[in-house]
This record gives sequence, structure tokens and C-alpha cells, in this order.
Amino acid sequence: MQERAQPGLFSIFADVRPGERLLAGVMLSNLLIILVSYYVAKVVREPLILSTKGGAQWKSYSSALQAIVLMGYVPLYSWFSSKVDRIKLILGLNIFFLLCIEFFVFAIRTNVTNIGVFFFVWVGIFSLSVIAQFWSLANDYYTEDEGKRLFPLIAIGATVGSPIGSEIASMLFDSGMKPNVILQVSALLLICSMMLYWWSEKLRSRLNKSSDTPQSLKLTTKGGFSVILGSRYLLLIALLLLVLNVVNTTGEFILSSKVVAAASSATDKKAFIGSFYGNFFFYVNIVAFVVQAFFVSRIVKHFGIAGIVLLPALISLGAYSTIAVGAGLAVIRWMKIAENSSDYSIMNTTRAMLWLPTTREEKYKGKQTIDTFVVRFGDVISAGLVFAGTEWLKLSTSGFAIANLGFVFIWIGVAILLLKQHSKIERAARASGS
Repeated sequence: MQERAQPGLFSIFADVRPGERLLAGVMLSNLLIILVSYYVAKVVREPLILSTKGGAQWKSYSSALQAIVLMGYVPLYSWFSSKVDRIKLILGLNIFFLLCIEFFVFAIRTNVTNIGVFFFVWVGIFSLSVIAQFWSLANDYYTEDEGKRLFPLIAIGATVGSPIGSEIASMLFDSGMKPNVILQVSALLLICSMMLYWWSEKLRSRLNKSSDTPQSLKLTTKGGFSVILGSRYLLLIALLLLVLNVVNTTGEFILSSKVVAAASSATDKKAFIGSFYGNFFFYVNIVAFVVQAFFVSRIVKHFGIAGIVLLPALISLGAYSTIAVGAGLAVIRWMKIAENSSDYSIMNTTRAMLWLPTTREEKYKGKQTIDTFVVRFGDVISAGLVFAGTEWLKLSTSGFAIANLGFVFIWIGVAILLLKQHSKIERAARASGS
């Protein structure tokens, strides 16, 4: 007979069982701090890149540059994870990024040439890597049943941390603080995150009931790319996230092009764009929080993992079908709010939950590879699609929406194959455990 959820604040959002509340709270708090740290750095990067000569062009090339850097980063991460235990891997990665922040603080203060370009590329890698590392650990801590119940709760930390980080950075800029000083806030938060990782390890050690030493990863020397290529399930996850990123990034271009066109008739073009996106991001964050806090755990409970895998694709299908028939900016705005908020809530939880039935090798090396290199490569493909559509095919907004619909159908097909493979892995796990 399973114990039911404990009464309390967390029970509003998820089915939290006795003994799970403290660790789940620490994990939620850690993810919140990680996202605040990232968003502070993310806000700092904008004036740095845009004040660099040719910054707008470099910004558009950043995804390709990040993908190139990640081709070297992923093997190094895989090598390091094979040599150390769990806590050393986690703290080692965070210390590396902490040292990087201090390097950029020094470089910004001393006006190193084109530092904005390097910082922009670094922030993109930093965000993907630290978040992937967090969810690798969460997948290592929890069983599949526990993860399905608790991940929607823990992921609230991301939807809350994002707007808090943006607002903190905005307030610091408004107060006249320089970018290199603001970055120290991000560094301090990273130190706080490491302390919470240490605490969560202690809590998990007390709760661990298996004979395996929880801190020992016991990974082989295989690289991240080899781990993915050796698993049909991981290949499907990689393809799913690749296509998802192409759809979402192309959708951002559709929205941006409509906003720029609308701003051309405004008295103050910059003010119009700034006001539009400020309002847009506000609603995305609000809707994402509400969906994450009150709906994701219930979708998982009633529809299983199939619900959260397929629902974002169906939302995108509806969004781009609407845009393809000639929707105006007001409708496109709400379609993108729906898509982005589902991506930041439902899909973020999906990204984490898909790794629950995988091995440790796959959780650490495979997830880090997919969530960094594969995701960024999706941005590169989207950039190529936008270039071809604007320069060669001369596509209209409806034309780009129709092209995106093609990728959405691929997304749905891959999702169905992935769910079948997921069920197969679950059945095999239950058979081996019986």
C-alpha cells in the first residue's frame, strides 16, 4: 500500500509522499537559483554583444559558433565524468563555469576587444550545460515513479527563476551598476547552487536504500556521441529535441519579422519593439508558471508521459496552422505565447522525465550531449531555413508557417516512435525486476 501525498504547500502542485518534501524542496530551490544565475548573465550579454562592432551579425551567428565549441566541450565532459565520482563531477563543472565568470569579469573591466562575442557564445553553452547537469543528477536521484510525481514540482524552480533573474539584472542596470559587477551576482548564485548540491547529496545519501554507493558513477570511457549512437531511444530523444528547436526558433523569426514590420509605422520604432517584447515575455512567464505549477503534474497523472510528450507538438500544430492561413500580429503573438509557455513548462518537464528509464552513462553523458550540442545544432538548421526562405525562396509569413508545419508533423511522428520505445524500455525494466 503506497503512502499518499503529505498535506502542505507542495501537495497543491504534486503528489509528494512522506520523506520526499525536504529533498524536493532543495532541488526546486537549486534549480531556481541556477536559472536566476543564468538570466542575470543572459541580460548582461545583450549590451555586451550589441555594443560590439558587427554585434547584431555576430549574435545571429552565435548558434553555429556554440555548436562548434560544443564539439570540443562534449568529449571533455565525457572524459571528466568517467574519471570522478558524482559530487566531484557536479562541483567540478560548476567551479569551471565560476572561473569562466571571473575571467569575463576581468576581461570586461579591462575592455578586451570583442569580449562581447566570446561572452555571448559562452552564456549559451553555460545555460544548456548547467541545466542539463542538474537534471542528470535529478534522474540519478529518483526512480521513474518518483520522477513522474516530483519532476513537475521541481521544474517550478525554472519557471520562477527565469523572471526573477531578468528582473534582478534589470534593476541592477537601472541602478547604474556596470556589467562586470552585475556578473558577480551570477557568480555568487553559482556558489549558492554548489552548496545546495552538497546538501542534496547528503540528503540523498540518507534516503538511499540500494547497495550501490550513490556517489560512485562507475562510468565507462565512452564519449557522449558514442553513447547516443548506441541507443535507439537516445537517438529518438535527440531527433525530437532537434526538430522541436527548429520549430520554435523558426517561430521566433516569424514573430520577429511581424513585429519589425508593425514597428515600421510607429513613431518610435525601438520603443514599440521594446514594449511589445516586454509584454510578450511577461505573459509567456506568467502562463508558463501557471501551467507548470497547476497542470503539468495532473497531465502526467491522468495521461502519463504520452500527454506531456505530445501536447506541446499539438499546440505548435494549432499555432502554425493558424498562422499559415494569414493571421495578423495580434493572433501570432498569442500563438507564440502558447507555444513558448508550453515549451518552458510542459516540454522542460518532458526533457527531464524522458531520461528516467536510462542508465547512468546515458543520464550524464548522453543528456549533456543532447541538451547542449544537439539543441544548438537545431538552431543552426533553423538559421539555414530562415536564410534559404528569405534569400532564395522569398517566403512570406504564411510560407514559413507552412514550412514549420512540415517540421511539426515530423516532430509528432518522432514523438510517437519515442513513446513506443519508452514503453518497450519500461516493460523490459519491469520484467527484469520481477
